[in-house]
Amino acid sequence: MQIEVWSDVVCPWCYIGKRRLETALERFPHRDQVQVIWRSFQLDPTIPEGEVHPTLPALAAKYGRPEAEMRGSMEQLNQLAAAEGLDYDLANGMSGNTSPAHELLHLAAEHGLGGAMKERLLHANFEERRLVFDVDSLVPLAAEVGLDEAEVREVLTDRRYRSAVEQDAATAQALGATGVPFFVVDRKYGAAGAQPPELLLQLLERAWADAHPLITVPAADGCEGDTCAV
Repeated sequence: MQIEVWSDVVCPWCYIGKRRLETALERFPHRDQVQVIWRSFQLDPTIPEGEVHPTLPALAAKYGRPEAEMRGSMEQLNQLAAAEGLDYDLANGMSGNTSPAHELLHLAAEHGLGGAMKERLLHANFEERRLVFDVDSLVPLAAEVGLDEAEVREVLTDRRYRSAVEQDAATAQALGATGVPFFVVDRKYGAAGAQPPELLLQLLERAWADAHPLITVPAADGCEGDTCAV
């Protein structure tokens, strides 16, 4: 069974959603037969590459809200993240264009390290307050999960995975994604938002049952052994 997750490395709900998916998978009896694929989606692809700015005033301006009010909303989200074991400080976060980070994720996936790279980027951004927007900030993180530094620099310089990032976003829109995280199971069932583990588990169970229907053989007449035909 395949789970595709569209998300961004600077999306606070996406990291929460990742933890909730992991909780659901821990409870899923067929988790060893589940493949999780991390798909690219940028919350704000209009930010010029190379530009980095504080998140709080930018979001306050975007939504037309006072910074104090926005800070309060961020603190509420910090508390929700803490319930998932995550240490957020959203009001002091930084924003930038995440295309290079997503391109790195595509490279990591080709080396079988997509999940490890996704976790490292999210942890670096939200819990270590590190930048994840340019080559120099991304290369050390990539090396930590086992990628070759020279290859990472080459890939992020020639931008060979940029089209793959754009294709992921186009696919999400075609599938009807209205926000991230966006979970899709076997391209048949979808769930938007950081859903509770219980709902994600139901999604997994439904998809598994549909893919593995129970087939029974005709019963024999009468009673034989410990079975009676009805």
